[in-house]
Amino acid sequence: MRKWFVGMVVGVWAMLVLLGCQGQAPAPTTAVSGTPAVIDEVCGDRSRLASTLHFYNWSLYMDDDILASFKEKCGVKVVQDTFASNEDLLAKLQAGASGYDLIVPSDYMVTIMRELDLLAPIDYANIPNFANIDDRFKKPPFDPEQQYTVPYQWGTSGIAYNTKKVTEPIESWQAIFDPARACQYQGLSLLNDPREVFGAALKWKGYSLNDTDPAHLAEAQQAVRAIKKCVTTFDSESFADILLNGEVAVGHGWSGQYAKAIEENPDLTYVVPEEGSVIWVDNLAIPKSAPNPYTAEVFINYLLRPDIGAQLTNYTFYASPNAAARPLINPNISGNPSIFPPPEVMDKLEFLRDVGEATPLIEQMWTEVKSQ
Repeated sequence: MRKWFVGMVVGVWAMLVLLGCQGQAPAPTTAVSGTPAVIDEVCGDRSRLASTLHFYNWSLYMDDDILASFKEKCGVKVVQDTFASNEDLLAKLQAGASGYDLIVPSDYMVTIMRELDLLAPIDYANIPNFANIDDRFKKPPFDPEQQYTVPYQWGTSGIAYNTKKVTEPIESWQAIFDPARACQYQGLSLLNDPREVFGAALKWKGYSLNDTDPAHLAEAQQAVRAIKKCVTTFDSESFADILLNGEVAVGHGWSGQYAKAIEENPDLTYVVPEEGSVIWVDNLAIPKSAPNPYTAEVFINYLLRPDIGAQLTNYTFYASPNAAARPLINPNISGNPSIFPPPEVMDKLEFLRDVGEATPLIEQMWTEVKSQ
């Protein structure tokens, strides 16, 4: 009873203050029931929240405990579906999927989606925790005006291998693209991703991984074709698991999932090849067709809390763009150079960029390789 009385007095006082401001502040939002909306630091305007948020994310990229805690605090159930590549995400949206409130495109895919008018502008006023983002990840080249994205996680692409099965240290992309060497491994996996695989081959050849010269792309395709018979599988979801369980001895994949596997088996190691590789940033974005954009923005703000940002990285083992979260991240992760690379490695990394008119050619070449 005392709690109810205090709440009523505070509510009446707040309304009187607002009325006295004569337009200096908006009237409080009113829920359907006619009671004043509950507005708080974590959940925003509760009267505007949907009961369910549909989230389309990469696999193994969210701690379910975070979703449970958001539901407990804000009453919103997050239903998560997963995809395996940026191209799968794009195809789903272009096919007319209109039920997703939040998606996680990578850097170059943001550019493509912006050009296709698939993304809605974000109201950053609803995301005050955006202030926690490290300045180096703000206004990126794929969203220079910071209108459509919030950085989620970042990392690198490289090679992981079992040191008990591969006695010669791997330092170069040659370890994958030299057939004489690649076919000696007890299993080899490559990402099921044309930009990543052709990009690695281009780097090995001495080109930018964003090179669009048809002759250079043909060299990259031939390099992949030459080792196709040595490849056990193209896998963008369970690549770390199949290395961990011994199905392959060498794999091409993303830093975080491999770092997690290395925690379980210290005989595994991960390297960014000396020629350089991919640095990527995955981003939170709201589709233009999202039914519940405000709820998506409140959820983004929740993910950007320092404690939640640290919890996410402690789960995924991918690097966090959240500067405020860094002191809370497990020291074994924050101090791991495979996850947070040193400057000399960072200098050799490139973002995958939208390659425009070369995209259909790359997809055609990829289909030809996969169908051999």
